[in-house]
Amino acid sequence: MALLMISGEPGSRFEEVAHGAAQLLGFELVTEARLAAWTAEEFGDADIPDRAWGAAAASILARMAREHHLVVAASGAEALFPALPYILRAGVVAPETRRVGNVMLEQRLERPEAKTELARLDAEAKQLRKRRFGRPSPASFDVILNGEQMEPGQMAEILRAAAASRCLTEQGLLAPEAEAELQFKTRLELARHSIVPAGRAHLRKVAFGHPSEEMFANLLDFYRIQWAYEPRSFPLQWDKDGQVTEAFTPDFYLPEFDLYVELTTMKQALVTKKNRKVKLLRAVYPHINIQVFYQKDFQELVLKYGLRMRTA
Repeated sequence: MALLMISGEPGSRFEEVAHGAAQLLGFELVTEARLAAWTAEEFGDADIPDRAWGAAAASILARMAREHHLVVAASGAEALFPALPYILRAGVVAPETRRVGNVMLEQRLERPEAKTELARLDAEAKQLRKRRFGRPSPASFDVILNGEQMEPGQMAEILRAAAASRCLTEQGLLAPEAEAELQFKTRLELARHSIVPAGRAHLRKVAFGHPSEEMFANLLDFYRIQWAYEPRSFPLQWDKDGQVTEAFTPDFYLPEFDLYVELTTMKQALVTKKNRKVKLLRAVYPHINIQVFYQKDFQELVLKYGLRMRTA
């Protein structure tokens, strides 16, 4: 397998570096939101202590690595596995002034508020990292990138070169014997907390109907917002026998906000037709929250957050 583990300081834009590296390498991207969803799927209602979180995450990733090369973007990702030939562990750092500026842009804050917010994020990340993995060590990283003068796309290019130099992909996917060895260690740790992996979490490829939908999913991943693609169809009209004659399937559902999102980047004639369906949906299901993003709205998101780089 090839595992590229990327973590970084709050405001360093390490998640964006991971997006770019995954695109350049053709690896599957695993964000913190995706890893949290897999953990819930794998362990259900089991209470996973902070000290066991690393073993739980490593158990899932080791199984996924038998079928996919992965880029894992998560705080403390470098501590999930020991140093191995097929793993590259990268850290992203940046001066406080640069990180404050990034928080200002991302959260639309003035500098004093952004500085306060960054201090809160730093303290929160430090405490969580300590609870899960203990004290950090520079020796846990193979590569450390400084974002003071480099943009995320440039750092992603460096990681692609580093992965090629290490011949990560040439080593193939994780062999069953290697997975068994990793699983033995992780399951031993989980057993101390009476936790048993269920083998339920799986990587499911999403077949997006339009490139704009994949770009929007990238944006949601970047901000660690959980999403589901076309999870439900709503009947809108029925014939005299009660058979559904018209239905509507919103593009995304954001469970954190109980919100459906519909992207409309089409010709005006098709936009008018879709608007009619959205209006009908709101009339038939007044309790459903739905937000429509039009072409202008989406173009502003693309320009503001640099999504072109992540979908090139």
